[in-house]
Amino acid sequence: MTTAEQVLDAPLGRHGDAPLGRHNEAPAPRPRAPAKVSGTVTLRPAAPSGVTGIWPTGLLASAAWLALGLLTLLWPNKAVGFSDWAFTEEFGIATLVVAALLLAVALLGARAGKVSHTLRPAGQWLVALAAVFAVWEVATAKLGVLPSPFFAPPQSLIDVLHEDWRRLGLSTAYSLRLLANGFVLGALVGFFTGVSIGWSRIAGYWVHPLLRFLGPVPASALLPLAFFFAPSSYVAAVFLVGLATFFPVAVLTWSGVASVHKSYYDVARTLGASERFLVLRVAIPAALPQVFVGLFMGLGASFSVLITAEMMGVKAGLGWYLQWAQGWAAYANMYAALFVMAALCSGLITLLFKVRDRVLSWQKGTVKW
Repeated sequence: MTTAEQVLDAPLGRHGDAPLGRHNEAPAPRPRAPAKVSGTVTLRPAAPSGVTGIWPTGLLASAAWLALGLLTLLWPNKAVGFSDWAFTEEFGIATLVVAALLLAVALLGARAGKVSHTLRPAGQWLVALAAVFAVWEVATAKLGVLPSPFFAPPQSLIDVLHEDWRRLGLSTAYSLRLLANGFVLGALVGFFTGVSIGWSRIAGYWVHPLLRFLGPVPASALLPLAFFFAPSSYVAAVFLVGLATFFPVAVLTWSGVASVHKSYYDVARTLGASERFLVLRVAIPAALPQVFVGLFMGLGASFSVLITAEMMGVKAGLGWYLQWAQGWAAYANMYAALFVMAALCSGLITLLFKVRDRVLSWQKGTVKW
């Protein structure tokens, strides 16, 4: 049979109009051209995720801050002792400015852009913060339920920042310097100790028992010994802050290195990796999530030891400022120092989160905290 006869004898297509062979399939239908739409199409930028329309919680927050401002300005303060609370008017005006800004963001909605996208998750906190300030203001400046001078109203913090910002700022700078020196020193020593214990059996045999025996001892309990043996109170404080950082970083680094899956090492050895490569390029990168957990724990522990050391022997810093304020019964200064401590610790933790996200960007999606 010739080729032409084979083609004629082949089975017909779906509609009997053409034969379908092995290499002659029915052609796919052509896509239809899109219909022309008359008029002009206007492209609008997409709104940020979760930002649509007017922000109801923002309106509520604006009303809460407006009520706080009116309460502060229209309700006279209760005279306590020989003077009234200063900066009451400034505090009230500041709350009204916050209320106006929140109202603008709430009404603009998606048009507020990144500002709205940033503030919306904190909407309920903004309402709660205004309520807390209102209760604080009424209980202290307006009714005097909380006795003065042990409890000061919110506007007293503005007074402290206005009158004593130099001493408070200098104390904050000293605390940052001491914390940076101690934290970095303790983190480095703890990291190398943890890697040594997790990788080397000899190091684990000798160092692990010491770490279990001395590690749980609070660093603040060693204050007398540190101030006795150290050449200066500053060196003693740096040692104590570093010791508080060392233990959690060492333990969690050791745990991270020891928990690396054995198959990672097997694959690397199959490709000809050396021992140094296994430590630097396999063990340490795989243990980094737990290393950062240790850094977070060490930062909290070192900050508490920092304040204790400054109150006991160091003649500068926020701990010293706190003790100085208590000695002079300047309780408004004490509350201002506490607020600065909280803001400083929160800012450092946020900064450490940023560093963690940048360093562990290659593990994005696996880190859940």
